[in-house]
Amino acid sequence: MRKFMTRMALIALVALIVPVAMPGAASAQMREFVGKVDKIDAKKLIVDNRKGDKVSFDKVAETTVEGTKTDWGTIKKDDWVSVSWKMMDKPRKAYKINVMPPKEEEGEDE
Repeated sequence: MRKFMTRMALIALVALIVPVAMPGAASAQMREFVGKVDKIDAKKLIVDNRKGDKVSFDKVAETTVEGTKTDWGTIKKDDWVSVSWKMMDKPRKAYKINVMPPKEEEGEDE
């Protein structure tokens, strides 16, 4: 009986500690920001989502580029991109950039 109570106490303690210790891992979830490149240089990328939001991202060693372009140096102004970043990053860091085919602007007539 004593072993059973000790095990139950240990399980209860773990159940209390795990939620407190895990928020760091939960906040590290990746977010995605999609828009048109407004400005880019060797270290920073600014993306405009055309809804009034301009967000800047820093290039880091882990930054990968995929899609129609595969190198940071080939990304140009007006390219459409999807940038993956972590909510907890201050400043925002671009971990994955997916360069997409050009989109037509809303409201444009052909």
